[in-house]
Amino acid sequence: MSLPGVKVRDGESFDQAIRRFKKQCEKAGILSELRKREYYEKPSIRKKRKEIAAKKRAIKKARIDGLV
Repeated sequence: MSLPGVKVRDGESFDQAIRRFKKQCEKAGILSELRKREYYEKPSIRKKRKEIAAKKRAIKKARIDGLV
């Protein structure tokens, strides 16, 4: 996994370079990973959260399949 990096182009303002860097960070999922690791999560809670997310995905998929 490579970390995002930005080289400032000729004639490019610092603000534009910062915007490009933020987009790269967002695509790489760095901020979401940081928030996830900010506090310790017990394995049982992690498992429960994943089960809830799987149920939501299944419901959403069923809704989409039912409409098509």
